[in-house]
Amino acid sequence: MGGGKSKPEVNPSPMFEEPWRNVAWGDHVRDLEYAQEYVPETKYIKHVRILLYGPVGVGKSSFINSVSNCLLGRMTTPALASATTSDKSFTRKYKTHEIIEGRGTDKKPYHFVFNDVMGLEKGDGVRADDIILALNGHVKEGYKFNPSSPLSPEDPSYNPRPSANDKVHVLVCVLSANSAEITDSVLKKMADIREAASELGIPQMAIGTHIDSACPETEKDLKNVYKSKHIKQKVKDFSAAVGIPVNCIFPVKNYSEEIKINDDVNTLILSALRQMISFGDDFIEKLI
Repeated sequence: MGGGKSKPEVNPSPMFEEPWRNVAWGDHVRDLEYAQEYVPETKYIKHVRILLYGPVGVGKSSFINSVSNCLLGRMTTPALASATTSDKSFTRKYKTHEIIEGRGTDKKPYHFVFNDVMGLEKGDGVRADDIILALNGHVKEGYKFNPSSPLSPEDPSYNPRPSANDKVHVLVCVLSANSAEITDSVLKKMADIREAASELGIPQMAIGTHIDSACPETEKDLKNVYKSKHIKQKVKDFSAAVGIPVNCIFPVKNYSEEIKINDDVNTLILSALRQMISFGDDFIEKLI
């Protein structure tokens, strides 16, 4: 209007005025109860098996610990995790992580479990072949990953007759919002894993960790995560890189420096967890 050129914004805001995804902050009880009360509808499958995979140092083990913290209401360490971001994987063995409520004779396991695998590295790390075998339930508990050769049917750690319980019911890609660009060789491994999961019909989603260190606005206040332009761009970049739809990618902050439970951290963790359980339950229905 008036024929004059509008001046560009000198210091564009790093934040949107309205969130690009709505979250009920402080009201995560429904998601908590969903996780606590979930039980598969079939007696043949005891739990949803969630397999986490991704590059080295993105926080796969820390996410398992964070879920446990949310559910048990205190700091826990069911999955040993490295205290530093390293270019070498801390996880070496295939292990099932179960979260258990209560003590002694009152112990009660939740009806979902996590499997953490060795991280994907450039020219090293876990082989895509081994993760694909895990999807099918062929990898036994305690198998030590060997970057130089995949698990073979002759190995004692190979499960020749996996049950529906042994198989993976939902595949979760874990990426860091604060890491450098993923190398082509790692992306190739991820694509091979995703293709195998797609052929098996296994649902897939992703979580983006380290959102606090990736964005100053989110570091100041976690509630800014869905107003942050930087985090939204990261989610779009993740989607383009790994082929997972934006609405299946959940930014989270793992527990790291905290010594007490935080409602905002829990809100993001439990929102992602609920989606994992729901996806896994949908898949189990198809197996019955």
